[in-house]
Amino acid sequence: MRTVNKFSFARGLVCDCGGYMFLGRFYKISGSLSHLTLQLRHFSGTKDVNKVALYLERARLIDSIRLSLRSDSAECLSSLLRSPALDSFVVTNALRSAPSPDSALFFIESLKAIPHFSHTTNTLYALAKILAKSGQTGKLRALINGINTGKFTNVARVSYMDRMHWYAAAGDLDEVYNVWDEWRGTLQKHPCTESYNIVIDLCAKKGKDSDAVRVFDRMINDGALPNSRTYTVIIDHLVKSGKFDSATEVFRILPQMRIKRTLKQYSIMVGAFISIDQLDAVKDLFDEMRADGILPGRAMQWSLQRMQEAGYDESVDELIREMLPDRRIKSIAYSMDANEDDEEEEEEENADCVSEDAGDQLQLKPWLDPAALTSALQHWEPEEVSALEDAKFVWTTRLVCKMIRNFNSAETAWQFFCWVAYQPGFTHDCYTMSRMITKLARHGCVHLVDKLLSKMEREGFRLSFSTLRLIIDFYGISGNGDAALKVFHNVKTICGPISKSSQLILYSSLLRTLAKCKRNSDVITVLEEMILLGISPDRQTYSGLMHHFALQGDIKTVQRLFGMVRQGGLEPDAFMFKVLIHAYCKCERASLALRIFEDMWSCGQLPDVTTKDLLVKSLWKEGKLREAAAVEERSEELNNALPLALPGHIFTMNSSDLRRVYEIYSNSFATMNTLDIYMDQV
Repeated sequence: MRTVNKFSFARGLVCDCGGYMFLGRFYKISGSLSHLTLQLRHFSGTKDVNKVALYLERARLIDSIRLSLRSDSAECLSSLLRSPALDSFVVTNALRSAPSPDSALFFIESLKAIPHFSHTTNTLYALAKILAKSGQTGKLRALINGINTGKFTNVARVSYMDRMHWYAAAGDLDEVYNVWDEWRGTLQKHPCTESYNIVIDLCAKKGKDSDAVRVFDRMINDGALPNSRTYTVIIDHLVKSGKFDSATEVFRILPQMRIKRTLKQYSIMVGAFISIDQLDAVKDLFDEMRADGILPGRAMQWSLQRMQEAGYDESVDELIREMLPDRRIKSIAYSMDANEDDEEEEEEENADCVSEDAGDQLQLKPWLDPAALTSALQHWEPEEVSALEDAKFVWTTRLVCKMIRNFNSAETAWQFFCWVAYQPGFTHDCYTMSRMITKLARHGCVHLVDKLLSKMEREGFRLSFSTLRLIIDFYGISGNGDAALKVFHNVKTICGPISKSSQLILYSSLLRTLAKCKRNSDVITVLEEMILLGISPDRQTYSGLMHHFALQGDIKTVQRLFGMVRQGGLEPDAFMFKVLIHAYCKCERASLALRIFEDMWSCGQLPDVTTKDLLVKSLWKEGKLREAAAVEERSEELNNALPLALPGHIFTMNSSDLRRVYEIYSNSFATMNTLDIYMDQV
């Protein structure tokens, strides 16, 4: 694969748009926009239309509308809206880029005069987000009612999730609770994890600390599995409340819970340590980011500059080069376009970059959407690739990573990956290669993964530990057990020495992959190897393995594993017992499930309602009516006070870790909550 000097650059004026150039120039506006010239090629609508050319055409129109909304010329906007290229895609993205809610509403009103345009779900949802973020709850409610009553044709009813998102953005906690309660009333189980995240986050922002903690506790008890964003919300809440030690403790627990730490979480922690001038801790966080394979976000620019000023030159310079555009790219003040946001950061839809230079001229960053561009390139047709080359984008690490992520096909992503290596000024680095490797592993392209890993080794690149673990996990999805073993055994070559805790996580991922591939003998071999090396499997690993072998009908191996748990000094938790009972019931071994139920009871552990019901049903099905009645009687002795759910997840999370996070979170606000109660009584 040929590469080009990193600092060579194409001719012409280049502007920064998240590390790339669009059409080689700024769009400029002067005064009333009377001199703005549209250069739009009206697409024919035929089947063989060049999708990249269509994308570029739409992008030009979006930019022209964005500029007109920043001017005082209604006439210019009216002429733009008469363009045949105007469609819901253009309107949606122009709305998202509107400089203010008033300008967005003016845009919507102007569309009423365009007979060939009709609203779609995307345009109305974009408007709803604008109304929500500007706090116009009354108009938002009217829009939702209009959609739900069928005022707009071909637009489905608004989901509970979208309503919660919008009311949360508007800061209306009462309305969020109303929608959430209405949603819960329609479900037999708990709603999705994100609904809890929304409520916790809004309670925290409203200063209702005890309510936020209570909702997190409810989330655990309902059996909703917290995800990365859950912990982002908790860490952010702790930091903003000045609980830096608690936030750090939660942040440190996440890897052993198999939760991938995100750029947003790192940004919060970096900001916290910068605010208290702990620059050594910030440097450690940047080192961990690199080990996790996370490219620093632009929001960290000030933090890096602060460290540079404090004398951390050598270790920070490389990070700054990775994060900031190179000299090919003209920077603009206040730069932060909506499409530049890092993937873990929340979208800032109205953050279009506008700056003024000499005279009255206004400069606006061109609009670019990597997801839409990759959609136009999905089949990698020669005409579309040619149009892409003619556009003369400036390719950077950040943009290339986003493009690779958005390709649905691994084959097309690989074609793009090879093509972009030949583009002037671009050279693949560890971030782009890691992104490509994970995409290929996800689709089972073992040969190409090996090829890239060999290339990285020759060129002195190290793969991050999190990427290596992803490869092994993805090989489990694609059923490539041999490839997973090969990568695992080359861990030192691929990413260098790793800590014992990381080895535990990697072994657990390998065991999970081998189990998915039904490589039972290899599972036992790897498990024994792990123990001989002094790396003790944790509860979630044992739970996953016992679940796997029980479903395979290998009861002897399940019993052997259960014995190893106790021999290794681990006490089975309630979730481990639950996993065994469910597995035995599914393979129609209710008598064994009952035995585990008795063990669970004798250890002082209680099953959840679902587990008890499944056991009773299985016993009835196998004709063990007396035993089923005895299980029911035990439940009645507790006045049916069994928990709704038991927290945990096989191979990833055990209940004790989850409870530990809850304790940290709740204890951080315990004193404050006591004071609140006292003040209420007074």
